[in-house]
Amino acid sequence: MATDERPSLRRFFQRLTASEAELDAQELRRESADAGCVPARQCRRGEVASVSGRLRTVVYTPRTNLPTLEADLFDGTDVVTLVWLGRRQITGIEPGRQLTARGRVAVRDDRKVIYNPYYELEPPR
Repeated sequence: MATDERPSLRRFFQRLTASEAELDAQELRRESADAGCVPARQCRRGEVASVSGRLRTVVYTPRTNLPTLEADLFDGTDVVTLVWLGRRQITGIEPGRQLTARGRVAVRDDRKVIYNPYYELEPPR
């Protein structure tokens, strides 16, 4: 077997034995890289970052002073929580939706957060 055939054969067996979640994460990582975004695991506090992925959860949190809409964005490497202050809902922000978000990364309760991000929704699939 030629040496250049081994990597493709290895990839074939990896895909054959990978779980659906692993394959989904690989696809999300590829799409994020194609969009020119930073992997979520590489985002650091204080940086302005663009991240792309799929919304896992969307939760409205009624707080006494300021209601918030929070969504967990997964890009195949890590989760970044997007927080819109003063919002109860945003059309199109729903679990399963793909989007690209940009903003300054903060850390809250050991979780990466972007407050009031600029975002672009991807067309539904």
